[in-house]
Amino acid sequence: MLEKTTRVNYLFDFYQSLLTPKQRNYMDMYYREDYSLGEISDLLQVSRQAVYDNIRRTEKMLESYETKLGLYDKFQKRAAILDRMDSAAGNSEMQAFIHQLKELE
Repeated sequence: MLEKTTRVNYLFDFYQSLLTPKQRNYMDMYYREDYSLGEISDLLQVSRQAVYDNIRRTEKMLESYETKLGLYDKFQKRAAILDRMDSAAGNSEMQAFIHQLKELE
């Protein structure tokens, strides 16, 4: 479950600008603020099922965006390469450059 939550959070970071304000709000409350479905439904005065459906539908949209654009996959590959470069870097100047690149991610 933690793996899925981490993945959805990354996908949300990359693609949230493609979502409607309502979708962003639901996802933010559920995944970032850790509200339960019941808490969200009480706050927004909608059924728990409506919250569940919206979150699941939005998760599928995020996965669809990732399939088409691949931003999260590319991010993971870049991070892995930077880690390998950092391990292989022989001098401190090169390590400083690698750390600067990591901070940009």
